[in-house]
Amino acid sequence: MISRKVYISLTIVITLCLLAACDSGDAAADLAATPPAPAEVSAAVNDAEALFKQREDVGKLKEGISRLTKLRSGHKRVFDIEWRIARYNYFLGRQSPDKKESKAAFSDGRDAGETAARLDASRVEGHFWYAANLGELARMDTLTGLRSVDTIRSSMNRVLEIDPTYEKCSAYDALAQVEIETGLAGGSSEKAAQLLEKAISTERQNASLNLHLALAYLNLKRDRDAKRQLETVLQMKPDPDYVIEHRESVVEAKKLLASRFS
Repeated sequence: MISRKVYISLTIVITLCLLAACDSGDAAADLAATPPAPAEVSAAVNDAEALFKQREDVGKLKEGISRLTKLRSGHKRVFDIEWRIARYNYFLGRQSPDKKESKAAFSDGRDAGETAARLDASRVEGHFWYAANLGELARMDTLTGLRSVDTIRSSMNRVLEIDPTYEKCSAYDALAQVEIETGLAGGSSEKAAQLLEKAISTERQNASLNLHLALAYLNLKRDRDAKRQLETVLQMKPDPDYVIEHRESVVEAKKLLASRFS
């Protein structure tokens, strides 16, 4: 009769062997996979980008993600596909009214962004969208947030090293928000203000920068400066490629003006 200890040991060994076989099979499948033809990638990207421009319609955004995801099947991962999947999922997560769908979108976006960063660490897109999605997941779950702060900072600082103007200087904005939102855990509104002031010296058409600078100023008791930033948001003309996001900033600016300065 097999003793209980021997039985348990055998079970563990068999399980490990099965897992190793699965991993080996996955690795072999990945090695056997071939990347999609450049023409396929180009066509998928063109279709998806056209759908992304209509992202106010969540259905169009999902269609764009689906168009890119289909190209993954049976193929090795491709940088230009992965970072866009990360980007589109970020906006889907932000726009979806369904919290469960939002969390799934941010999770998919995080994974795709991480893959893109691994495929080409010299390019900015993977680092940015990986951290952007991770940041949204951190907002949804306090434990995830506490674990992720250093990773988000590291990835966004990498973005600043490669291209600080990417996405209208949004890496500065992301780092500033980390500082503002982690104030009780060592974050600094003073540092947030410095980051945003630097970004605004370069980028004048990203209302989110001004909105968050106003929040940093309010935390620092610089009410007059905060009010000036909020009024600037209301006076700005939206970038045609970021109308939805500009509108969101205007709504928040109006709320702050009404609650803090009425």
